[in-house]
Amino acid sequence: MDLKQIKQIIDLMKRSELTEFAVEEEGFKLKIRRGLDGLPLVTSSRNSNPPATSADGSFPVATAPSAGAQPVNNSLIASSPEEEVGVTYVKSPMVGTFYRSPNPESKAFAEAGTKVVETSAVCIIEAMKIMNEIQAETKGTVVEVLVENGQPVEYGQRLFKVKQG
Repeated sequence: MDLKQIKQIIDLMKRSELTEFAVEEEGFKLKIRRGLDGLPLVTSSRNSNPPATSADGSFPVATAPSAGAQPVNNSLIASSPEEEVGVTYVKSPMVGTFYRSPNPESKAFAEAGTKVVETSAVCIIEAMKIMNEIQAETKGTVVEVLVENGQPVEYGQRLFKVKQG
């Protein structure tokens, strides 16, 4: 799926009352749903491959293993040898703007002390005016939020420190 097709889907959602769209093909999974403020909210799953980009290299797209695939050590949350034992970091899968909540009036997705599981939404990263809901992809308790709300983030940047268990 290329950037042009994704933009067409988003345009279709804007013109209609469609609230959610999901597609999965050959290890690629994309889910777009209308957020609370009416803007598209993109949720994507990924495997250990780095994010793919469109033909022009401008749109980050995450990939997911197909059903029945063996779990892999995801480099976006893996601990490195110099890190604390039993602690992982949720890292940014893309370049964008970090938001702790779906809108300014809402409670933050995750704070220090919040228990998370692999599918827990922990933040949103805005990239190219698309809101990407980021999942914890690990189980444990958030120890520290490492980025301030509204700050730009880089690919692979640590967002949350999570104590496993």
